[in-house]
Amino acid sequence: MAIKSHRGKQTRNKQVWVTNTETTGTQRPQKKAKAFNGICFLRPGTSVTTIRFAKYLIAGWALLAVFLATSTAQAAPGGGRSSPVKVAEAKQVLMAPQTWVAGTIISRHDVRLAAEVAGKLVQVKEVGTQVKEGTIVARIDPTFVELKIEEFQAQIAADKARLEFLKSEVRRNERLATQNNAAQTRLDELRADREVARSELQISRVRLKQAREELRRHVIRSPFAGVVVERLMRRGERAAVGDDVVRVIDGQTLEVQAWVPLSTLNVVHANDSLTLKIDRQEISAPVRTLVAAGYGRSRLLDLRISLHNGTWTAGQTVLVAVPTAAAENVLAVPRDALVLRRDGAFVFRINAENKAQRVAVEPGIASGALVAVSGELTAGDQIVVRGGERLRPGSTVKIIGESK
Repeated sequence: MAIKSHRGKQTRNKQVWVTNTETTGTQRPQKKAKAFNGICFLRPGTSVTTIRFAKYLIAGWALLAVFLATSTAQAAPGGGRSSPVKVAEAKQVLMAPQTWVAGTIISRHDVRLAAEVAGKLVQVKEVGTQVKEGTIVARIDPTFVELKIEEFQAQIAADKARLEFLKSEVRRNERLATQNNAAQTRLDELRADREVARSELQISRVRLKQAREELRRHVIRSPFAGVVVERLMRRGERAAVGDDVVRVIDGQTLEVQAWVPLSTLNVVHANDSLTLKIDRQEISAPVRTLVAAGYGRSRLLDLRISLHNGTWTAGQTVLVAVPTAAAENVLAVPRDALVLRRDGAFVFRINAENKAQRVAVEPGIASGALVAVSGELTAGDQIVVRGGERLRPGSTVKIIGESK
């Protein structure tokens, strides 16, 4: 029996209907084709939006595959694309073997201030107090010495009065003696008493000066501008002569102290510049002095390095690169130029045609950002310091900058 069909669409669910002319005369939904362009399969009832999304997804994957294939071809040695690199010159420099030793930042002005007189402490500055030169950091009760001062002042007044009386007596008896009305013995006695009174007045004046000096020593002053970092005694305690009361340091005049081997004595000299590592920062600083005397049983030398214009604090740990032998003339390249592999170390040299050449090297001593190398290199060769991890022997490069 012949079958006649026509297609129609239902607006709500967008399904495709097929009308079959059979004896029953009914309509039934026919499933959509499962294949779409021979690539993907769609479930029955798939919407038009889903079909469009599938098209875009397929196109995106195709473009990604083409891009990856193109990138691989261009990255291959001899490809048409140049690899950007940064280069530096191999240099002949003076370099010495170094060892890293630990050091400490200290203040050049670090003092413990002691009591010069005995007495009860009535004032002690708090830890962390900023002080200027001459600022009082501690005070001892001055009551007794103030009373002594009053006593000596009164004694001086009495001695002055007695001296004036004896002076007048001497003058009166001298007039009488000229008239033979006074005995010479009495005059001599008055003159002697006058000199004794003058000496006693001088003694009283000296005692007053001593008392005032003692009063001055009842206060402890900072000898320089700095900060109170430690209180060794508290207010109310009794200090004896020589007892440490406070500790003051100058946080502006700092230096590094390090203990180095005796072998550095003939290598390190004053004003030599050494490399320091402080808080992951490398700086250069001049040597202030190297004390040419071994310390105790350690037989180490005291090395002092000056620090200027920094934000460091006393007590920080420092690493110091100390040379252990005389400097030698070597061929050096930046550390970043070395490419380390299991089969050894090598660098990439750029020739006149901007092609990368792999050159095997043997690393030697290092100093700062440079490392000595031995191999088929000469001073002035252009060495790759950035971008070498992507290179292959023979790769074409594009120089985008030079390291100093």
